Amino acid sequence: MGRGRQKAKHTKVARELKYFSPDTDLSQLERELGASQKSQSEEDMWAEYADKYNDEEEEEE
Repeated sequence: MGRGRQKAKHTKVARELKYFSPDTDLSQLERELGASQKSQSEEDMWAEYADKYNDEEEEEE
């Protein structure tokens, strides 16, 4: 394939990707956002450990 044909093909593919807009699955988005709330409680669990060990480090100094 010549360089001109190759460039035209890449341009066509790039244009298709640029203007392609898939349908938004709102139920999937809701599930993903619901999962992020669970990870916040997990972060809180680790925050308790961080507070516990940060206090010890301050005492050593």
